[in-house]
Amino acid sequence: MKQNENNGMMQARVPVAHPMIVMASMMIGAFVGMFSETSLNIALPQLMNHLNVAAGTIQWLVTGYMLVIGIVLPFSSLISKWFTTRQIIIFGLLAFIVGAVVSALSTAFPMLLVGRMIQGIATGLILPMMFTVAMQVFPPYKLGAAMGMCALVIMFAPAIGPTLTGLILAKLSWNWIFWAFVPFLVIALLFAIFGLKNVGELTKPKVDVLSLLESIIGFSGIVMGVSFASEQGWASPLVLGSLIVGIIVLALYVKRQLALAEPVLNLKIFAIPAFRTGAVLVMLDFGIILSAMYLLPMYIQRGLLLPVALTGIIMLPGGIINALVSAVAGRLYDKVGAKTPVRLGLIIALVGAVMLIFTTTHTSIAYLIAAHVILMVGAPLAMSPAQTYALNSLQGAQSGDGSTIMNTMQQIVGAIATALATSLLGIGQAAYQNHHGSGHLSAAFTNGTHYGFYFTIALIVVGLLASLRITTAKDAEK
Repeated sequence: MKQNENNGMMQARVPVAHPMIVMASMMIGAFVGMFSETSLNIALPQLMNHLNVAAGTIQWLVTGYMLVIGIVLPFSSLISKWFTTRQIIIFGLLAFIVGAVVSALSTAFPMLLVGRMIQGIATGLILPMMFTVAMQVFPPYKLGAAMGMCALVIMFAPAIGPTLTGLILAKLSWNWIFWAFVPFLVIALLFAIFGLKNVGELTKPKVDVLSLLESIIGFSGIVMGVSFASEQGWASPLVLGSLIVGIIVLALYVKRQLALAEPVLNLKIFAIPAFRTGAVLVMLDFGIILSAMYLLPMYIQRGLLLPVALTGIIMLPGGIINALVSAVAGRLYDKVGAKTPVRLGLIIALVGAVMLIFTTTHTSIAYLIAAHVILMVGAPLAMSPAQTYALNSLQGAQSGDGSTIMNTMQQIVGAIATALATSLLGIGQAAYQNHHGSGHLSAAFTNGTHYGFYFTIALIVVGLLASLRITTAKDAEK
């Protein structure tokens, strides 16, 4: 019996000769997708001038992208039961290339927005498939390392986004941000055509149209509501209306999925304690990263009054550390389980976040880099083990549902975290100006970022409390 268990640990669910070649197309596509999600922030002021649109309009290049991802992601589990892995990934990569070219050639805002939304479709398809395929082609004893590589893709792209975008904008026009995607996507497409294998079983279940509509309306309402809130305020009728409709419809969607014999998304897996705990930790960690990475570049430019290109260079050491720790963290799970890396990572992240609330308009670049590096040690150290802990508790088709659920929730949590950080930034600015007058713009903005980092700290504390529910080292494998 023990020998059979050992053989099970040595065998992947879908044995392949070269798992990394199978994963290459999805990892490159997911990297470009996550890079695209965050890299455009630094270029928005230039795009406003070039396209002659206001800030509220230009933000839709970010919001629209996240909105489409949030709509597509919940369908990915259903799509994977109707279409093969190769069909989904090749279509997604082709869509991404088309979206990048449309965006790069854009001469007006509507055309650029359409290109961005096409890219969102691709990212929404590729992201969950990357984790689902990894669960199938790697044996359990290598799964932590594989998830670490996937986490590296997810976390490294946003970390180096400001650096690469700043360097591009220093020498070239904004169009080259999108042209830069194309060669990588073509390479990914070649890997998909020649190296990708089909995994999973095509069951072609009945499509529940009402569930699909509820999913679209529910997730769209929430993402649109929190996205509008940062500019129009949380009391805005549009924001409140979007959130109320989104929450009500999403509640109906959840109720329907729990009742259906063949749900679009198997939400019953939340009854598994290890998945529930790991998923919550992943969501909190993603919120920590996105809120901090949204605030930090703006503080560098508007608090310290440093140029865009230097902003990217300042954030580069943290990006490199992020990549290294993401890869190591997966291997730590294989050796010691999730409990120690997750708790240690969150404690380290707490130190970095606390350092950021002591910044001023005269903070040294060395101090800022140190705080960023510490945060980028802690957050990825917690992310990959928590994700592996959650997904390793699932069996068979549950893996696809778990991957889809966590990736969908990441987009929702990312939008909410960014909106809350933006709202707190405005509150902090207003509080400073009420006490010191309106002439200290950089000092007021710095105070606003402190309010935003308080939110980051709150997420870390909640994460530490949630980590107490990780009861055994490899509880998810039971």
